Amino acid sequence: MTAAKSSVADPARLITLGRIVGLFGVRGWVKVFSETARRDDILRYSPWYLDGHPRRPVTGQRHGKGLIVQLEGCDDRDAAAALVGTAIAVRRDQLPPPEADELYWADLEGLRVVTTKGVELGVVERLFETGANDVMVVQGERERLIPFLWDHVVRDVSLEHGEMRVDWDPEF
Repeated sequence: MTAAKSSVADPARLITLGRIVGLFGVRGWVKVFSETARRDDILRYSPWYLDGHPRRPVTGQRHGKGLIVQLEGCDDRDAAAALVGTAIAVRRDQLPPPEADELYWADLEGLRVVTTKGVELGVVERLFETGANDVMVVQGERERLIPFLWDHVVRDVSLEHGEMRVDWDPEF
């Protein structure tokens, strides 16, 4: 995540949803890699924040395995080229509220991780998918990779208290 970490309650906190990965044509269109569950969901959000500055997508569509997008004020290939590699973020309050049994990964980043026996393991730095299950990277006195498995490993998440309780051996 490129945005600075802050409280989950901060509605202006920036959440990265994708990045600009290339150019498309000569009229300022860019290729976009989306990290949203359905890749074209990123087109529902406006404005996007590129390096902290708001930019509105004018139009976009699926193209191959990615998306192509024209951004407001980006009318030629040179302007588009300056954006390649830039993360696409939105404010946290632009996202729909998660369902009762769902959490956004971005809301887990920065939580303290404590075992059910009270041993502090560190802080959730990031999460990633493995195919079998999601994995948390917890940074403390050392880095730990902990599977995000409800009821088996993850016992409780309290966004209000900034803490996650896990059933995990601190020696592992």
